[in-house]
Amino acid sequence: MTTGQKFIWLDGDLVEAADANVHVSTYALHYGIGFFEGIRAHSTSRGPAIFRLGDHIRRLQRSAAIYHLQLPYSEQELSRACHQVVTANGLSDCYLRPLVFLGEGENPVVAPLRCAIMASPHGPFVGPATAGKAARAQISAFQRYAANALPPAAKASGQYLNSYLGQTAALRSGYDEAIFLNENGFVADGWASNVFLVADGELLTPPNWTGGLPGITRDSIMRLAAEDGITVAERPVVRSDLYLADELFLTGTATGVKPVESVDGRPMAAGAPGPITARIEALMAAAVTGESQAHPEWLEYVNEYAGG
Repeated sequence: MTTGQKFIWLDGDLVEAADANVHVSTYALHYGIGFFEGIRAHSTSRGPAIFRLGDHIRRLQRSAAIYHLQLPYSEQELSRACHQVVTANGLSDCYLRPLVFLGEGENPVVAPLRCAIMASPHGPFVGPATAGKAARAQISAFQRYAANALPPAAKASGQYLNSYLGQTAALRSGYDEAIFLNENGFVADGWASNVFLVADGELLTPPNWTGGLPGITRDSIMRLAAEDGITVAERPVVRSDLYLADELFLTGTATGVKPVESVDGRPMAAGAPGPITARIEALMAAAVTGESQAHPEWLEYVNEYAGG
């Protein structure tokens, strides 16, 4: 994510990217205590537009609140900072990363929260090996953590160690993506994405209570699909449902809509992308670029921003 960055917003000020540094005693480096978001801005006929910015900032607030912490900046201040970072870096299509992390201090209980917002032309998962390709997924041998161990509704930095274990194991085994089950055998989510499958013409996704993050892209897809006449349902999903699915895809801000061609070597019956997956990709592309009239309230146009 360092490519193309000139300025980073750090603790209330825009600073040159090379000067956006923290001390090695910063507790977030030691204990993984931090919260973050991934947000996209897209090129439109009216200039760059940030997709569902308010929803992302409010989720960031909720992540901290679950840990009984309060963000050091208001929703309005963080939203304004996101617009500033896009403008200062001269970006249009880009990925934003707000990061709130525990700073340095006498001990981690009293150390202050700090905040940075970065923007780059590409997200963290772009690579030549998988870009534009359907994914080969593996059911991870590592379980998604239980809700009473770590709160899955929080997008917290340290919680991604679980994802890291599963994803690196999948890559070493020759797969592209890890999919996690919870302790009861229900599908939770991907390593950094939500899971959708198509079975008998229905678009299905696991409910959040199985352990997945409440994804903003997930919510967008469920709403757009239903409005388009596709039957959408939240339903508990097990391993064999993935094996027998007609179509399967992963979703997320960094992931976008990622078709899956196989799970544990078992190919999807309708191919990748299948017809419903392709339709979802088209609906999302039209919504995030303002080409459709679907949910114009989801877009904040950087060139027209009046938030100060």
